[in-house]
Amino acid sequence: MAHPVPSAPGRRTNPPLPSAIGAHVAPAPHSAPASLPTVEEISAGGVVVDTSDAELRVAIIARLNRGGRLEWCLPKGHPEGNENNEQAAVREIAEETGIDGRILAPLGSIDYWFTVSGHRVHKTVHHYLLRATGGELTIENDPDQEAVDVAWVPIQELARKLSFPNERRIADLAREVLPEHL
Repeated sequence: MAHPVPSAPGRRTNPPLPSAIGAHVAPAPHSAPASLPTVEEISAGGVVVDTSDAELRVAIIARLNRGGRLEWCLPKGHPEGNENNEQAAVREIAEETGIDGRILAPLGSIDYWFTVSGHRVHKTVHHYLLRATGGELTIENDPDQEAVDVAWVPIQELARKLSFPNERRIADLAREVLPEHL
C-alpha cells in the first residue's frame, strides 16, 4: 500500500525510482518559480549495521539544518572522481561515521527537490545495506564537517530516530532484508 509522504514547505517529493521500495507516491505541486535553473545531484550512502551485536545497531549522523535544528539521518554524500555509487556509499559512511563497511544489498533510491542560492536542486540518493567491518564511531574524519554527532541506534528503533520519512522507509526496508544476509 502506498502512503504519501508529507513534503516540507518548499520541497517536492517525487515517486521513488523503480529500484526503490516500490511504493508510488504522487508528486506534490511544485511551488518554485519555473524560471529557476535546475541542478541534478547524486548522493550515495545507507544503513551500516554492526552484526556482531545482538541489537543490530546502525550508525547514524546528526546534522544541523539551515534553521539550526538537529536532524538525524543516514550517512551519505556525493561520488568523487570516477567512483560509482557503491564506492561512494562505502567511503561516505566511513568518513561521516568512522565505520568501515561492506555492501550486502541495494536498498533503493529516493529523490527530492529543494531550492537554494537561486536554483532548484533535484537530488537522488542511492542507499545500500552494509555490514560493519571495523572502525570506531566518530565524526572527526568528516571532511565537510557536516555531521555534528554520530550514534549507534538499534535497528528496531532506527525508523523512530530518523528525521525524514523517506529515510524511515529505507530503514524499514533494511530491517526487512537484513535477515537474508545474516
